[in-house]
Amino acid sequence: MEKDCIFCKIIKGEVPADFVYQDNDVVAFKDINPQAPVHILVVPREHIASVNSLTEAKADLIAKVILTGKKVAEKLNIAQTGYKLLFNVERGGGQVIFHLHLHLLGGWKSGPESLYI
Repeated sequence: MEKDCIFCKIIKGEVPADFVYQDNDVVAFKDINPQAPVHILVVPREHIASVNSLTEAKADLIAKVILTGKKVAEKLNIAQTGYKLLFNVERGGGQVIFHLHLHLLGGWKSGPESLYI
């Protein structure tokens, strides 16, 4: 855990969050500035700064983050209509908080036309 990391503080219960999933390795909570009708952040409990900080030793953990995104999409009833899973990597890639996290975005009625890449 990093002392000044907002996600580490959320994980420790020092900052409130609206959790939708928690286990020993991963948490998922609602983004406070949603960019979609459903916007969930899936965050490993272990502090890893970004995708660029990952090593082969963390392959199981990153797989669990992605599978948790899928599980939460199913729980929130957006799996069948579609969703996005997105990692922002470093400042140039849009990363603002330097604790690795996966954005789960979905819930659009007809599709996120403005978000197609």
